[in-house]
Amino acid sequence: MATAQFSIPTHCKAGVVENEGADFGIRVETVPVPEPGPTDLLIRLTATGICSSDIHMMQSDLGTPPMSAFGVRSPGHEGVGVVVKTGADVTNFSVGDRAGIKPLIDTCGACELCLDQREMYCAGGVHTGLMVPGTYQQYIISPARYASPIPEGIPDEIAAPIMCSAATMYRSLVESGLKAGHWAVFPGGGGGVGIQGVQLARAMGIRAIVVDTGAAKRALSLDMGAEAFVDFKETPDTAAAVIKIADGKGGHGVFVTAPAAYKTALSFVGTRVGPVIMCVGLAPKDSVIVGGDPNQLIFQNVTIKGTLVGSQRDVAAALDFARRGLLRQICEVYPVDRLPKAVEKLRRGLVSGRMVVKFDVD
Repeated sequence: MATAQFSIPTHCKAGVVENEGADFGIRVETVPVPEPGPTDLLIRLTATGICSSDIHMMQSDLGTPPMSAFGVRSPGHEGVGVVVKTGADVTNFSVGDRAGIKPLIDTCGACELCLDQREMYCAGGVHTGLMVPGTYQQYIISPARYASPIPEGIPDEIAAPIMCSAATMYRSLVESGLKAGHWAVFPGGGGGVGIQGVQLARAMGIRAIVVDTGAAKRALSLDMGAEAFVDFKETPDTAAAVIKIADGKGGHGVFVTAPAAYKTALSFVGTRVGPVIMCVGLAPKDSVIVGGDPNQLIFQNVTIKGTLVGSQRDVAAALDFARRGLLRQICEVYPVDRLPKAVEKLRRGLVSGRMVVKFDVD
């Protein structure tokens, strides 16, 4: 069978950061198309998700070195597209294959963490959109060994957010130890990461309660499988409402995807013995503390645990949920020229679900 052929331009569109920091801006400009090395892929992205972590990278508020320290101008880490060129030594991808880019674009592949499917913590990990150009750039280089194959039948606008948000939530749900029939509380669950957690929880038999506000997030949460929605602006005692729904005891697990919810996370477990607080959403450095009365932690056997993003295996598992129709579209779609508007909308907290930018849409 003949190998697919693509005409590769010299330049492509990219969203680039201006004035990195608290007052950052973003604009779309034309940048050179990179050249893959012998073990690399050149991927023409068709879609990229827009994640709250991108905002942190552009604001440089996590206490990590800024993007500019690595010479990077384009954030983004949720990309899907088509392989248009392969390096001479690549054997696991062919030109024309679909491929995905994750929050880590590469790891060492040989340390204890990498060998244990915990490569997201690898000291040699290369973070997409921080240490190398991210998925706001249409043509992007990825080491072939760590790119994710995208199964046929999964639309780009569903596949792109799986690279981070869905895989992140899948990992957190698995590490929480919750079982079918347990109650999972998602404060901020109407956002892009939380709503993926709601869908996955339902697919795994876990009962989801979303705590958020607004008619749009209520409708989305219930449509995506939440058994209940508690509007924190309309409910005088949000924790009491959640506890009442969860058998009068409280959640078995609380999955915090919105940093503002850390301060109230413990209230949602009520009197439940053995609950777990899963810390998922990144917060600006030194901005919030999670915890509570140590006596409550002791007498109720409470676990507080953090998870980062999904492993390569977690991404494959989340993609399989989508292939089976258990992860549905939860995004607004924007053309690349409206990327700055989409970023600003996320920055202001005005998004229900996720936003995806498609490079091939006018």
